[in-house]
Amino acid sequence: PEGKQRSAVIPLLWRAQEQNDGWTSEPAMRTVADMLDMAYIRVYEVATFYTMFQLSPVGKKAHVQVCGTTPCMLRGAKELIEICKRRIAKTPHTLSTNGDFSWEEVECLGACVNAPMIQIFKDTYEDLDEKAMEDLLDAFARGETPISGPQIERDFSCPEGGLTSLFEVPEYVPLNLEMGKKPENDLAKAATMQVSQKLDETIDEEALKDQVSEVSTTNEQVRTVGGKPSQLEAPRNGQADDLKMIKGIGPKLEQMLNELGIYHFDQIANWSRDNVAWVDQSLSFKGRIVREDWLNQAETLAKGQETEIAPRASYDVQSKEEA
Repeated sequence: PEGKQRSAVIPLLWRAQEQNDGWTSEPAMRTVADMLDMAYIRVYEVATFYTMFQLSPVGKKAHVQVCGTTPCMLRGAKELIEICKRRIAKTPHTLSTNGDFSWEEVECLGACVNAPMIQIFKDTYEDLDEKAMEDLLDAFARGETPISGPQIERDFSCPEGGLTSLFEVPEYVPLNLEMGKKPENDLAKAATMQVSQKLDETIDEEALKDQVSEVSTTNEQVRTVGGKPSQLEAPRNGQADDLKMIKGIGPKLEQMLNELGIYHFDQIANWSRDNVAWVDQSLSFKGRIVREDWLNQAETLAKGQETEIAPRASYDVQSKEEA
């Protein structure tokens, strides 16, 4: 649009570079400037600022950009650079003898968890070691385009050694499965086993027993149905415990728990596995109860003892009341 032409300078320079054997020449910059009614120096400033634009001819088959920022350097980028020096040229931005390759060291390419990594034109190649780097250069030399992404058995940026968090199996129904059935694959089974192990480690043996009871007094009406935990119509003696003393429970979650009839530490301390699952489902934050160990915290607080967070939470409440 009129007055907004400059917003197209980066995509036009990129397209010019693609059409000019992978580098941005000065005539190409002037052409882009004329198209956008910009001063030549303004386009030149953009082209020289971003490492995505090459100001001299690059390898016809591959221009290798090696990330040299700290995570990549700690995990082997120096060795990748040495391979480039040996196989391509001793100095960056220098064509190989056959003109097929060139290389340079660049700043962060944005996949630090998959370090070390390189970028060749538009594609990134991650989780590299010396052998993988040699194999990539061999493939480009043959005129092939290797599959981009991690070069090890790893899905994108998932943990190398398997799951370390987010153990829960997602509640969804893929289009190719019958309604109500969960996918039976190795990942789902492993995640289910890890959830079970985590619960067994965290919840006391007594708390795993089903808490099914009906209690009726003048001050409370307890309702227990299926996986539902013990719920009160109102706090005992009109005074609810400060559930914010439990790490992971803030004002909003405390209000939601109160609306479910959860007012006291001992209620939470006595939750069974089914109770935990029911509350997880009701509050839509699966795994948080186990992850932040609500049951043990609640048991400590119910005994009149303090948890790590309790003094700070008490101070915050007092400060707000004084304010």
